[in-house]
Amino acid sequence: MRAMLTRMTACGAALLLAACATTGPAPVLPEAAQPAGGTDYIIAPGAVLNVFVWQHPDLSTTVPVRPDGKISTPLVEDMVAAGKTPTELARDMEEVLARYIRQPTVNVIVQSAAPSFQQQVRVVGQAANPQALAYSDGMMLLDVMIQVGGLGPFAAGNRAKLVRRTADGPIEITVRLDDLLNAGDMRQNVVIQPGDVIIIPEARF
Repeated sequence: MRAMLTRMTACGAALLLAACATTGPAPVLPEAAQPAGGTDYIIAPGAVLNVFVWQHPDLSTTVPVRPDGKISTPLVEDMVAAGKTPTELARDMEEVLARYIRQPTVNVIVQSAAPSFQQQVRVVGQAANPQALAYSDGMMLLDVMIQVGGLGPFAAGNRAKLVRRTADGPIEITVRLDDLLNAGDMRQNVVIQPGDVIIIPEARF
């Protein structure tokens, strides 16, 4: 009987060790497998977005954010996405879709995030050389435009907009780039903040 109890004790210990070896904390996903873009992610040109319209699969799509900072989806054309969070963009799209469908519900999920531009300034659209610039203290709008080579030949400079993230959500500031660059109107030389996006539209002919 004693030998049998000894064997049973040994077996129990072996089973306990095996259980310990196969259990433990859940594995941590590598960084690449983590969801792209949290609730505070600011959409940037180059991001890829999944737009889901509840009960309307024909209006749901996957769309990239264009270099001008805009997206186009069924029934929503040229919506500014850059400078907004996914939630803010979803609410803006719901306002447009409400003209066509009753009580639309939109979810925007970042499928592929562009590099953060929290410490960058981006110029998109009809600049001579649209690009992302590193932000520096004291940067002014004129400094930015010099670095991108000024306006392109088809730019509507006086219809340009600066999209800025604030605590109350993104705001748009009209900047008259033609007046600044060609007429020397320094009142248009606004102070730049990190994360600003300057959108220069094309002139209408």
